[in-house]
Order: sequence, then C-alpha cells, then structure tokens
Amino acid sequence: MLNCDTLIRNASILDGSGATPELLDVALRGDRICEIGPSLDYSAKAIVDAKGLSLSPGFIDVHTHDDTSVIQTPAMLPKLSQGVTTVIVGNCGISASPVQLRGEPPDPMNLLGDAAAFRYPTFAAYVEAIREAQPAVNVGALIGHTSLRNNHMDRLDRVATGNEIAAMRAQLQEALDGGALGLSSGLAYLSANAASTEEVLALAQPLAAAGAVYTTHMRSETEAILDAMNEAFEIGRLSRIPVIISHLKCAGIANWGRSGEVLQALEEARDSQQVGCDCYPYAAGSSTLDLRQVDERVEITITWSTPHPEMAGQSLAQIAAAWDLPQVDAARRLQPAGAIYHSISEQDMRRILCHPATMIGSDGLPNDPRPHPRLWGTFPRVLGRYSREEKLLSLPAAIHKMTQMPAQRFGLEERGMIRQGYFADLVLFDPEKIRDTATFTDPVRASEGLVSVWVNGVLSYSTEGATAERGGRFLSRGKTSWLQ
Repeated sequence: MLNCDTLIRNASILDGSGATPELLDVALRGDRICEIGPSLDYSAKAIVDAKGLSLSPGFIDVHTHDDTSVIQTPAMLPKLSQGVTTVIVGNCGISASPVQLRGEPPDPMNLLGDAAAFRYPTFAAYVEAIREAQPAVNVGALIGHTSLRNNHMDRLDRVATGNEIAAMRAQLQEALDGGALGLSSGLAYLSANAASTEEVLALAQPLAAAGAVYTTHMRSETEAILDAMNEAFEIGRLSRIPVIISHLKCAGIANWGRSGEVLQALEEARDSQQVGCDCYPYAAGSSTLDLRQVDERVEITITWSTPHPEMAGQSLAQIAAAWDLPQVDAARRLQPAGAIYHSISEQDMRRILCHPATMIGSDGLPNDPRPHPRLWGTFPRVLGRYSREEKLLSLPAAIHKMTQMPAQRFGLEERGMIRQGYFADLVLFDPEKIRDTATFTDPVRASEGLVSVWVNGVLSYSTEGATAERGGRFLSRGKTSWLQ
C-alpha cells in the first residue's frame, strides 16, 4: 500500500476543464496531487470522505487589489473563505512594487494603502516580502503602468518623455525577469489618462519576448467603450501580446444595453488575436470617488472620506442634501474618498459573465473600511446564484472560468486543474448550498457551503474557519496557453 498525506474519497471531481464531473478519489502528497482514480489504495495521514460533494481546483481571483494585504494580513480570510487559492495583484495600473513615493500615493494608488504601505522599491523586494509573510493564498503579480509613471515623472497629467519611458521599461524588464506576469494599465484614471497609446505601446514592447500579458482598465467604460477596446486590441496586435480587458462592463445609464455590441467587438478581435476579459457578478462597481462619475440618476455610496470620515456609509445624495449642495460639489468636498457606484445594468453584467472569454475577478478593495460585497462573495455568488439558481451557466463552465482558463492565460503552470502531478490547490464544496452572504449593507461576511480548502496541499480552511496553516507562495510567470 502506498502512502500519502491526504486522501479525499468519493468526490465529484470538477477538474477545471469544463468536463462533466466524475466520482473519484484524489491523493495528495506534499504540495502535489499524486494520484486520481476510483477506490485508491493509500495509507493516509488524513482521510476525507467527500460523500459526493464537489471537488474543484482552487479558485484563481484574476483581478484583485490585494498587493499589500497578502503581506499585512496574510491570513487572507476574505479570499480563502470563498475558495480562492491564488490572487493576481497589480491590476488597474496600480501595483505595490516597484514604487518610490515622493509623498502620499496618487489616486488611485491610495486604494492599496497610505505611503507607509509602499515599502518595495524593487520587485525583488516585494517578492521577498511575500515569501517572508507566507500568505494563506498564492500570489501572482502584474506591474502597474501608473506605479511606473509615479516613479519617474514629476507630474502625471502629461505624456511621458522618451527618457522617462526608458526608465519605466528598465523597471518593468527587471520585474519580468523576476517572474512578474505582465503589465497592467488604468487609463481611465487621471493619473494615467494623459498617457498616449504610443507610451503604452513602448512599455508593452518587452512583454512578447517574456511571454507576458497586458491587462487594462480601459480608457473608457462608458460611451467611448468601443474606442477604448480598439485601443487595447491595437496595443496587443502591434506588440504581439495577449490582452485581458479588466472588469468588462457597460458603465453609466446612457451605456446600458450595449453589452451585445461590446461582446461582438470582443469576438471580432478574438478571430485574429489573443483577447479575453474578466468581470465581477454585481451590478455595481467600487473605486475612489471620481467627479466624472457623479450622476444624480446613479446611487453612489461613500465608503470612506479623508476630510469627512463621518460620512462613510451614507449615499452621496443624502450628503448633498444635508449640505444643500449639488452632488458633484458635495463629492468634491468629500475627496479624497471611496465610493460604490450602482451604475451597471444587471442584464449587461449577466451577458458578459456568461461569455466564453470571460474569467471571474472580484476587484475587491481590502483596505476599504466599508467594502463592496464582492471582496467576500464573488466566487460563491457565481456558483450559487448565477449557476445553481438562475442556470445562466453550468457548474463545470463556471468552475472553468475560475480555474483552468485563468491559469493558462496568466502562465500559472501546473495549476488550475485537478490532474496528477499538479499542485494541490483544491476546494471541496456543497454545490447545493454554496452561496454568498455578503451584502452592500453587511459586506464583511463569509460565504456558505465551503467544506475544505487546500493550498499547495495544506488544509487552510474548513467549515470551522481558517486552520491557521498557511501554504501560499509567490508564483513566477510560466508559459501562457490560450484556448480561444
């Protein structure tokens, strides 16, 4: 009889590929899956009878802002408690490294923390900090365009010079050499909006040789969304690199109902290049308070405010009425601040969520004192509400969007599937009970229906909560593989 550390018996295996589940046993030894099959004969330190519950690869949250959280709060309970075993940080052009500040972090880098949180002038320093912290989840990292601009420009409301671009590229190359997954941009934000397409193209140039990706919070998610998509596709085409559109949506009431043409543009691009997207399963977004997004027809909730912290949790409409001001003027008085914008059509979100090119990303803000519920509930919400209850997509298809697809697109080798020899990132859950419980009024709540979560073979979460054993590690870029 062979030996293993953990033997999971009688599990309904959702292997990550989208295939129909099979009832099998899975044996774990060290940080790997050592065998999969019916009625395995092993002597194990721990035997788990799954009793027919679903076993899937650990969920990969492709869009997070957990850059500093994985170090400061390494238990990572908001993610671990919903089955996430890997987070991709550095999205929307903002990364914790490499960063050298000359004061407080510019908006929206302040979403990652105050100046004291930015302690990683090199990517190598950030990787070492992750290794020392040993978070409960794995960490893959993108390098933010805005962070690079902050390092080398005296002001961010202009195009970078040739010398500044060269300095940014040198830092990006150093990070790519250290295992970074690629480059992210946040061109919609004022800290990067002045950057030209040519500036981004110049920075994207090293990505192809490295086999890295380009992710983008596009220049516009409202009326000019098709132009913004075309810019992203052009950068990918000219640079010969894969493009991932971050949190694809049709934002703003005037933009509702356009998901059909948006997805058609995505489909047309996919005919000739590697293009994908991610989205979160909510009809509301969350970021810093942006005057350009203030629309009195849209419900906006203030989540924090530096000059008026007492206003957190109130709607902008309530605050404006109390101050006897137009909403835009009240918003200006509140800045810097955070906000939740109920500016997305549920129908548009559902259509994008179901598209075969879409991955799942929470876009949660862990430093927000009143976070959007997506921080705690994204993945169980897809599996419970949209798969089981509303049947928008099958359970195998939903799992594929959270596992194999992101692992292949980001080059997370030997992850994202239940396969012999792969790393043992696994989630055991009850498909009839899994659901999110976090709400906009009560957002810090763990999901239900999760039974066990293993990260690199370490049992890290159970029905009783976190086990205090942390098995996460930094993940270097491997070879990407796109299935169109």
